[in-house]
Amino acid sequence: MYEHIDDSWICGRYGEDEPWTLGAVNPPVFENSLFTFPTARALSEALTAEDENYVYSRGTNPTVDLLQRKLAALERAERAKCFGSGMGAISATISSLVSAGDHVIVLGAVYGPTTQFLRYLEKFGVSHTTVHADNPAELDSVVKQSSRMLYLESPSYMRYGIIDIRAFATWARDRGLTTVMDNTWATPIFQKPLTMGVDLVVHSLSKYIGGHSDLVGGVVAGPARLVRPLALTEYQLYGAALSAHEAGKAIRGLRTLPVRMQAHQERGLKVAEFLVKHPAIRTVNHPGLPGHPQHELALAQMTGFSSVFSFEMDTDDLAEVGRFVDALRHFRIGVSWGGHESLVNAPALTTEESVRATMGIPVGLVRLSVGLEDAGTLIADLADALKTS
Repeated sequence: MYEHIDDSWICGRYGEDEPWTLGAVNPPVFENSLFTFPTARALSEALTAEDENYVYSRGTNPTVDLLQRKLAALERAERAKCFGSGMGAISATISSLVSAGDHVIVLGAVYGPTTQFLRYLEKFGVSHTTVHADNPAELDSVVKQSSRMLYLESPSYMRYGIIDIRAFATWARDRGLTTVMDNTWATPIFQKPLTMGVDLVVHSLSKYIGGHSDLVGGVVAGPARLVRPLALTEYQLYGAALSAHEAGKAIRGLRTLPVRMQAHQERGLKVAEFLVKHPAIRTVNHPGLPGHPQHELALAQMTGFSSVFSFEMDTDDLAEVGRFVDALRHFRIGVSWGGHESLVNAPALTTEESVRATMGIPVGLVRLSVGLEDAGTLIADLADALKTS
């Protein structure tokens, strides 16, 4: 469908040369809550396909719809549906695929709130099993008759391990499971899971796609047979609608996404290469480094690397980790990532020990989101902070 369309064109002009834009270089933001109709019959007909017609902005509107079409094109999907947050997209997607008595297989480490949501579903009779596996055969022991879904992230949450997407998607399809993958880390600029057999892809728009730390949103993309039912049901009933203003910000973010991702990649790798050589660092978890255990697999699946990665300080002293984080001047302390600013987060400082142990996160693990500042400035900041720890 999109074979001959360049990603940069999709981000910049795709869908914007339509009559309703009136030639505006920035597409209009439709602020209205509802749309009116010339006759009652016209309204009645529109309501039969509210996901495709502009009726009420809790369903969709032209600004949000334009963003959805752009994101679908970037992921090489038939359809995309945007939500008011990444978790709105994730929870609606999972809910649309499972019922009471069903079982979900979670592959590797995934975003913490996703795991929390799966635990929440236990009270409705939906169970899940988390498995850390390097090859699909290792999942055979946990698959059940009631298994309906395989959920994964690649690179994985906090440790940035690479999962063989094609192999696991094939395994899931052969067993009748729907595969859902969080592709926020790589963005569709660097990785397109749907082309490797994944059924549905979810994103937090708040991260790289937005790119300016000024919006909250999410999206799910995939075949119409899976996206349309959740757009008509879970999206409408959960009410996690993306506003037109937030959609407008995301469209603006898409305009520079290809250029920003190249810049993030360049700066992130420079910072990671510095840390690899530093005597106070045990290990650096960045799949773009040749020393990463799945580097070759990463190269086979991705065309580039984002700038979020973690490293482990050579210490088991929580206070020492805290001193290091507090000593940083250019890396601001925060929980999100993917914006123009550089951020740092040390999970051991904010996560209960029992939860950290379950997730396999050591005391000295630190996550960086390398922004668009000069790499030399960021490296000097890290070097100075490591002297104080």
